[in-house]
Amino acid sequence: MGARAGSPVIATHDLTRYYGRSRGIIDVNLEVRAGEVFGFLGPNGAGKTTTIRLLLDLIRPTRGHAEMLGLDVRHDRLAIHRRVSYLPGELALYGDLTGAQVLQYLGNLRGGLPGKEIAGLADRLQLDLSRRVKAMSLGNKQKIGLVAAFMGRPELLILDEPSIGLDPLVQQEFERWVEEVRADGRTVFLSSHILPEVEHLCDRVGIIREGRLIAVEHVADLKSRALRRLEIDFGGDAPPEVFADLPGVQDVAVHDGVLRCTVMGDLDALVKTAARYHVRDIHTVETSLEEIFLAYYGKDVNRHVA
Repeated sequence: MGARAGSPVIATHDLTRYYGRSRGIIDVNLEVRAGEVFGFLGPNGAGKTTTIRLLLDLIRPTRGHAEMLGLDVRHDRLAIHRRVSYLPGELALYGDLTGAQVLQYLGNLRGGLPGKEIAGLADRLQLDLSRRVKAMSLGNKQKIGLVAAFMGRPELLILDEPSIGLDPLVQQEFERWVEEVRADGRTVFLSSHILPEVEHLCDRVGIIREGRLIAVEHVADLKSRALRRLEIDFGGDAPPEVFADLPGVQDVAVHDGVLRCTVMGDLDALVKTAARYHVRDIHTVETSLEEIFLAYYGKDVNRHVA
């Protein structure tokens, strides 16, 4: 049976892991609801993979505990693994087997899956299953991992950096798969440091930095506070003081008729003000997640839950 809609599929309680004296994660309290796509964001080394490994009981916590699908991750590990799929960030496959043989083997571990289902997923990714894994590119190996994660209709999919090595067309197909899982009432826990991927797919996001969960927010709220760098070419003079006092606009500078600034959140005021002048070109530079974290959370590591 699947988890009841709206009930926690993942719940952690003061989950903590140290590696000797080194920090893994510290006092993570997180709840993921049934039927949602939850993004787990943070720079490399923030603690995303450590959290996932603790959830899957691949490593044990220093203190705290966690449940998935209403079961204790340690004492009910086997029961949980029957209902969960996992795509690791560093995927290891049997190089001497073909793609078909790898997926058949993994399907048999789940009690056997129809070959038609596996072939159908592979076709959607334009994946040739007749080739040996060791002869495949990184992108094709990642496709095998995606097919393995999605086949068998698991109740919960845990995907650690799933877009590694994917070209744009395959990325679009992957996003369609995630949407189909959500429409089916199942749950996705997606670890990533790629903001556009999270914006397209996720309902809520948890942000982890230096091992601590510093925020849990709805994606719509995160997007409303997006950080952008803009360059507006007016082809002539544009007084910087007109733009400096606009809400959310910072670091205003004008040189050779080009306005450069940083904008947090809504662009409405900036666009309307720029429209008073002749605009030749607008260029926007996407900022990294780490820059967004620093802009909005600074050194504050207090947990904020939406």
